[in-house]
Amino acid sequence: MGIVTPEIGLIFWMTLAFGILLFILTKFAWKPILASLHEREKTIEDSLHQADKAREEMKSLQAHNEELLKQAKEERDVILHNARTIRDNIIEESRTKANQEYNRIIEAAKESIHFEKMAAITELKNQIATLSIDIAEKILKEELANKDIQKKHIDQMMDNINFN
Repeated sequence: MGIVTPEIGLIFWMTLAFGILLFILTKFAWKPILASLHEREKTIEDSLHQADKAREEMKSLQAHNEELLKQAKEERDVILHNARTIRDNIIEESRTKANQEYNRIIEAAKESIHFEKMAAITELKNQIATLSIDIAEKILKEELANKDIQKKHIDQMMDNINFN
């Protein structure tokens, strides 16, 4: 029952053994253990700071990416607007050129039709004149075949001439 009710000698030797153990631990183990605990605490603190820094950088990168995305969308909108404007200008220019060409072709066709019409009218007049001369020649040959009729015509013409 000596362990359950300790005697003074046992308490002394236990205290002495605990003191020696405490001295040895303090001298050789306590400082390295505390140093490693402080180092581990510092490493954990540095890791937390780096994690916070990385989190802040991620937020910054995300904001930067959002800004780049916004700029890209704005540039895309500007490029699309310019492309639409250029397309509209090209279409309008093509339409204008087509209308000008259409009007030029119409004017040329009208002019050609007018010249052909005038040529046809001139040709018709020439044919009518030729026919009229041929008819008049035949009529005159028949009428002037008789000398009395010739004289009568001459007299009529002389009477119609007004001398000034």
